[in-house]
Amino acid sequence: MRKTLKSLTLAVALAAAFTGTAKADEGFSIGADVVSSYVWRGVEFDGGLNIQPSLSYTFPGIGVEVGAWGSYAVSEHTTDGVSSRYKEIDLYATVPVGPVAFTLTNYNCTPDAANNFDFGEDGPNVVELSASGEIDDLSLLAAVNLSGIDTNNAVYCEVGYGFYDKDGYTASAFVGGGTEAYYRPAASNKDFAVVNTGISVSKDRYTAAYIYNPDSEKSFLTFMASF
Repeated sequence: MRKTLKSLTLAVALAAAFTGTAKADEGFSIGADVVSSYVWRGVEFDGGLNIQPSLSYTFPGIGVEVGAWGSYAVSEHTTDGVSSRYKEIDLYATVPVGPVAFTLTNYNCTPDAANNFDFGEDGPNVVELSASGEIDDLSLLAAVNLSGIDTNNAVYCEVGYGFYDKDGYTASAFVGGGTEAYYRPAASNKDFAVVNTGISVSKDRYTAAYIYNPDSEKSFLTFMASF
């Protein structure tokens, strides 16, 4: 599950770094992140090294951005005798409206599927609509699944706060919660619960994050290098 507005999710759950206005850059942009493990909104999708490329285009004058983001595990994992390597390709479009950015994202965790663009319950996709913005050091995100394999319209909300900026280091704390089996797969109660808390610290192109999911009682420590 991706990025978030270009990297909500950059997979280390650095969801405190959302952008709420149009990007200053226009035209094409490419990049890649290398993450020690792929953690998104309090859930670990792959516990090994992942390479996460991105490609986007921002239309001049209007700030609308369209792009693709992916995550590819470096190593294979064997489960029940079957070896596989995690792959994900997400497509998105972001439209800035004043201080708020609206993003439509299609998450696809099985891009090798023959029905790659099937958006029904039997397809490999989840379509999400999200809104994000910033007020000084406070960042806000609200998202809802609209269609695809998640049929219960799972909701996710998050608040982030940047509390440190000194000597080239920046630090943010975040708290997020979600509903349904999409965010609470092991819980008997699928009502809203906090599933993603933590702190991220960045310097230059490097970011480390400690993440704790109170719902699953699991914690993660991740590292990301951006290029």
